[in-house]
Amino acid sequence: MVQEHEPSTTGEAAEPTATRRIADDTESSRASRGWWDRNADEYQEEHGAFLGDDRFVWGPEGLDEAEAGLLGPAEALKGRDVLEVGAGAAQCARWLAAQGARPVALDLSYRQLRHARRIDAEAAASGGPGVALVQADATALPFRDGSFDLACSAYGAVPFVAEPVRVMREVRRVLRPGGRWVFAVTHPIRWAFPDEPGPEGLSVAASYFDRTPYVEQDESGRAVYVEHHRTLGDRVRDVVAGGFRLVDLVEPEWPAWNHQEWGGWSPLRGSLIPGTAIFVCERD
Repeated sequence: MVQEHEPSTTGEAAEPTATRRIADDTESSRASRGWWDRNADEYQEEHGAFLGDDRFVWGPEGLDEAEAGLLGPAEALKGRDVLEVGAGAAQCARWLAAQGARPVALDLSYRQLRHARRIDAEAAASGGPGVALVQADATALPFRDGSFDLACSAYGAVPFVAEPVRVMREVRRVLRPGGRWVFAVTHPIRWAFPDEPGPEGLSVAASYFDRTPYVEQDESGRAVYVEHHRTLGDRVRDVVAGGFRLVDLVEPEWPAWNHQEWGGWSPLRGSLIPGTAIFVCERD
């Protein structure tokens, strides 16, 4: 994705500096809100066609919830209260509504939720379902205990917080007993490779075990983008520490029909190494 930047003192756009350094929850949250508010328009324009207006896709490979059924059979979603964490323009939540569920789409970015409102307005003209939208931080969910039957997140929130176990505990709190929590993140192995879709992205360039966050910062050293790396074992431990039981770990293979490139994701890399990890969890 292309980062938009604030003007420099010379009047030209200042390029951010990419580095690896510590970034706490406060700095990470501020950076994420700002980045998505600045880049939501470009993101939806570039990826909106692939994501659709009411399609539940788990990642760049194109795995559809309609086929995967990771939240359970589609027919069993009717009447269920579902929270989508890091919903963006709420495409996944809109698909859930079409199945008869009662979704709530939550995102940190006001601009992303503006796109959700736009799509809802367009859908309403043809009788399509709208969804409830909430702007909030995933580490402090504004819902009562036991408000939802299911929770999901397709690349939302979890990779962008310094302490992901806080998200796990909040999701557990708002789920009812037996509730399922399914979330997708960049597969941890990808952090060892350059973020390039071609052959140059196939050679290990960094330590898989280096958990230092990836940070893009402006000239003053202020973080404008932060993403946190966790190993596969770390993710499992976060799930357990958050009070969940890990039911399944899905690593989608790149399908033959998908010819798109999306950042470092591509058919070339996808045929050799996993790009997405989907954790299927249940609350006792």
